Amino acid sequence: MSFIEKIVLGTVQFGIDYGINNISGKVHPTEVCSILDLANRSGIKILDTSYAYGESELVLGKCLNDKLLNFKIISKFPQCTKSVDEIFEETLIRLKTSHLYGYLVHHFNFYLEHPEIWESFKKLKDKGQVEKIGFSIYSSLELEYLLEHNIQFDLIQFPYNIFDRQFDPYLGILKKNNVEVHTRSVFLQGLFFKDVDALSERLLPLKPYLALIHSYCDKNTLSIEQLALNWVLSKPEIDGVLIGVDNIGQLTDDIKMANGNIGQNDIDFIESIQVKEKELLNPVNWK
Repeated sequence: MSFIEKIVLGTVQFGIDYGINNISGKVHPTEVCSILDLANRSGIKILDTSYAYGESELVLGKCLNDKLLNFKIISKFPQCTKSVDEIFEETLIRLKTSHLYGYLVHHFNFYLEHPEIWESFKKLKDKGQVEKIGFSIYSSLELEYLLEHNIQFDLIQFPYNIFDRQFDPYLGILKKNNVEVHTRSVFLQGLFFKDVDALSERLLPLKPYLALIHSYCDKNTLSIEQLALNWVLSKPEIDGVLIGVDNIGQLTDDIKMANGNIGQNDIDFIESIQVKEKELLNPVNWK
């Protein structure tokens, strides 16, 4: 698998305003089609979406159908009052497809409150409507719960970046269990690129760590994008690295940088960073 093929194109920006540095709002449908066309031509194979991402599924369905583009699609079941079957069917209609590559539980706490929904996921897989089922999680405690309760899943997605390495101890275990591992938040939702002198008061504790990254990249003639993206891409245990873009230019840049080149000095530097304020590594806690 090439490093480009490890890229999973996230589509939350296609349906809602998203990202700390996103000042232009959700991506216009015309730009979405251009982005998808470039992704297809460049060798990106998988799209990640969710019923909870506003109009994302609808926009994808129209564009993929109009341009006759073929991607593997992963979607997610959100916290809601409708059944898994109802939401799944709506998702297929929105995406104008008959099956999905992956279907994930989007909100883990909802699953804990309603564990019976997992039976519906297994039935969708048994019927051949989805190839892989799994979970989108936020913390290693959630993964520990799944492992301790012997929940059999095929696909897992979690945050992983040069600040947030909480899942490192589990990568080998997941590979041993033949679980496909996808990571998200490689740029910490754009925080790595934020002007360190323009941080909100809530995020000020992260300023020293961000300054370290900026300084290291300046001294080594590296872009932060190169360091952050290629460090995660280079991990052999990680099968997919989710990235989101606001425009075709960003995707063009990411594709150019996605070569997996990372030196031992870079690895040593990254591993030397130990963020103490771990609660701030979850964007939910930024407000």
